[in-house]
Amino acid sequence: MTAPVASEVRPLGRDYTRVLAASTISALGDGIALAAGPLLVASITESPLLVAGAAFAQQLPWLLFSLVFGAYVDRWDRKRLLVGVNLFLAVATGSLGVAVFTGVGTLPVIYLCLFALGSGEILARSASDAVLTAVVAAPDLPRANARLYGGYTLGTHLVGPPLGAALFLLTPSVPFLVDALSFLLAMLLLRRLRLPAGDRDAGGGLRAEIREGIAWLWQQRLLRLVAVCICVMNLTFGGTMAVFVLYARQQLGLGAQGYGFLLSVSAVGGLLGATLVPRLVSRWGTAVLLRAGLLIEAATQLALGLTHQALVAAVVMLVFGVHATVWGVITMSLRQRVVPDALRGRISGVYMLFSAGGMAVGSALGGVVASIGGISAPYLLAAFVVGSLCLVSWRRLAETG
Repeated sequence: MTAPVASEVRPLGRDYTRVLAASTISALGDGIALAAGPLLVASITESPLLVAGAAFAQQLPWLLFSLVFGAYVDRWDRKRLLVGVNLFLAVATGSLGVAVFTGVGTLPVIYLCLFALGSGEILARSASDAVLTAVVAAPDLPRANARLYGGYTLGTHLVGPPLGAALFLLTPSVPFLVDALSFLLAMLLLRRLRLPAGDRDAGGGLRAEIREGIAWLWQQRLLRLVAVCICVMNLTFGGTMAVFVLYARQQLGLGAQGYGFLLSVSAVGGLLGATLVPRLVSRWGTAVLLRAGLLIEAATQLALGLTHQALVAAVVMLVFGVHATVWGVITMSLRQRVVPDALRGRISGVYMLFSAGGMAVGSALGGVVASIGGISAPYLLAAFVVGSLCLVSWRRLAETG
């Protein structure tokens, strides 16, 4: 999976720079909203079920629309799609900010805005996946993905969350208005991409096209295994992160700033992981790294479920951040190299159904589990499930090389 030495110094091009800049800017806005959103819901209710409901509302569209939207990405002009969806996301987040500012930001309104955000994010991610392969040569994909993950981590998890928490304490509506501005700036950058214009025709009806994508993925033993692993990991991760703001408050005794700090610590690990990916793959190979990632994931959930010390939780989140980025870059680059261009949107849609759909189901279950078994219960259950996944997939992951 490592690129030739020459590719390490070859410029990735202006179009890639625009994609990277747009992704990083919108990631910063998302990071601000990532901290402010749960704080907003937690300021209205202490119910784990209702707090988790906010995460579920944003992730539900991934269950409903991933396959259909993925098929449309293979039909529509991808540049126009990215520009239009960023405008839609700006309107959605701006509407939430206005609702909070005017005092009508009730739970149903928040859930509705988050549902709209989740819907737009499906199209944005599917199209971005396909666009990257059009502006970057195949040997450079791991390096390009690592930089994208680094920018995403920097904005969404490192700089954004503490800034979002601070802005929320200042004025609750501001974080969402800033997020809207980030989408507008990203839209302006993406308008300058130089990509072939015109609608695409995948051929056949929509259902037939979706079935074609699913059938192709099902025949790919390795990609199918990776998709299942991602689904299970995100199912458990969604359950724990849905109540993370309450976990930080109730089990660790942290306030809003402490909660934002924990999210940022994970981001530091993510940035470290982005810089280490090429060397780690070269030294250990993908099979070892993917197996180690499953072990780290299980150990993370177990440690968080057992500890009441904020320092221990911070160290655990740091290591988890490294793992998450390494896993993401490896699996994303693998998929981008193997999947034919005509199927990129549909295969991305299937993966999103597995990954974000798993997060959505996990978010709903996490609130239920926490309500029944206490705030640590989702973490302990997640450790057991991912540990079982390790046993089932350990030997088959050797096929990744």
